[in-house]
Amino acid sequence: MTDRSRFSGTAIGGRIMNNYLIVTGGQIDDSFAIRWINEHSFEGIVASDSGMEFYKRAGIKPDMIIGDFDSVKAETLDFFRNKDNIHWIKLNPMKDDTDTEAAIRLAIENGAEDITLLGATGSRIDHMLANIELLGIGLERKIPMQIIDANNRIRMIDSGIVIREAEQFGRYVSLIPYSMEVKNVTLKGFKYTLENYTMHKFNSLGISNEITADEAQISFTDGIMVVVEAAD
Repeated sequence: MTDRSRFSGTAIGGRIMNNYLIVTGGQIDDSFAIRWINEHSFEGIVASDSGMEFYKRAGIKPDMIIGDFDSVKAETLDFFRNKDNIHWIKLNPMKDDTDTEAAIRLAIENGAEDITLLGATGSRIDHMLANIELLGIGLERKIPMQIIDANNRIRMIDSGIVIREAEQFGRYVSLIPYSMEVKNVTLKGFKYTLENYTMHKFNSLGISNEITADEAQISFTDGIMVVVEAAD
């Protein structure tokens, strides 16, 4: 296994990998996840610790495996140790960051320009909240990041976006202020519109909106918000 500091900034197998998939140890609907992976192109495939379990079930070999390996089954760890052309990063279990955070930072160190997280939601609400927090790493670096599961797409934004009805994930769009204020919010193409409205934390105003036009526009002048597209 390689030390993380020696791995930083390298290309895998001579390939420059820009679009990264990271699978971590939360709940995964295998049929959805496999379909999503098959429908999208990922140049970099990363397993964060027990995210290896999904890859084993799905028959997918990751390019990189990172973690302290305290939550993965021993037989799964051995299964991938016997595979060729996998870069391993063993982390000290006495660390300040999660394996998922380490995987995100590793992907960015290796040139990721787009990151999708699978297995980042589930019954551990503390882990799910922490993983939403980690979307801010991509935001700081202007690298698009999203959390995907069978029912949700979650993004963090600091500027306006357009969601096309034909491409939206699910039926509902919820906007949750992440900063204390999100100023001059304007929503067009939604069932519930806003015009230069300042959204504040600690309320549920932005929950369960719906797109009513070919495309919906979200714009604002200052602040950070979490955008959740939900299927149910």
